[in-house]
Amino acid sequence: MTKTSHLLCRTMATVLLASTSMAQAATEISLTRFDCSANGSPTTASIAAFSDTHAYDGQKLALTASCYLIKHGDDYMVWDTGYPVAAAGATPSERTVKTSLVEQLAQLKLKPEQIKYVGISHYHGDHTGQAGSFPQATLLIGKGDWDALTAAQPAQGVNPAPLANWISGGGKVEPVPRDKDVFGDGSVTMLDMPGHTPGHHSLLVKLETTGYVLVSGDVAHFHENYASNGVPSFNTNRADSLASIDRFKQIAANLKATVIIQHDPRDIGKLPAFPGAAK
Repeated sequence: MTKTSHLLCRTMATVLLASTSMAQAATEISLTRFDCSANGSPTTASIAAFSDTHAYDGQKLALTASCYLIKHGDDYMVWDTGYPVAAAGATPSERTVKTSLVEQLAQLKLKPEQIKYVGISHYHGDHTGQAGSFPQATLLIGKGDWDALTAAQPAQGVNPAPLANWISGGGKVEPVPRDKDVFGDGSVTMLDMPGHTPGHHSLLVKLETTGYVLVSGDVAHFHENYASNGVPSFNTNRADSLASIDRFKQIAANLKATVIIQHDPRDIGKLPAFPGAAK
């Protein structure tokens, strides 16, 4: 290779690298919170079951349900889908949402078919209720949870119905065994946090201005439970629960991340009010 050819190759490589870096830097990433709570507001209820050491016996606390939209360039991901939409004949006491995810997306001028991924933290019904509104999306769910959902006889508390589209083969599903870099650039990562359920995951989002945001799933349900490493009595594995919350806290500390506990209304204000988005 001549000196001129060698210089030309180096120049082309430099230009290509610079172009790639600019393209990565230009990817717009944002995080929007949707309200997915029962009847549109936090519900005060007993929290005794959220401790297997009787830490909250006789106590009540207001809890909410949250879902999230991640915009990654021209691609969109929904994280958790909350309580279901009211079915025909539903009574006011049934735990259903006041405003559906589809309706909230419409306020952002988005349609269900524009959602590329539906990421599910775990199989409980307050996190899967509206998944069926996005049948064309690829379902991302922990492998341990997927195995539980598709078992011949699902265990108590495992409700396959909201994910029937994917269980029946009608949609594309990717069971996630460990961590998953969703878009391949480190901006959105599903974190393996088993214990609450066998395949439970949390979500890490890297934003240009806000920095890292850690969305809990149900690794913890409220501030006090998070601070004390509390384990709910209905978790599937105590040792895994403690290991996961320890990992979650270390990631939060090391990355100086904003921690969002999805069920705690006190964390709603950590992100801009809908329809605003953290960037």
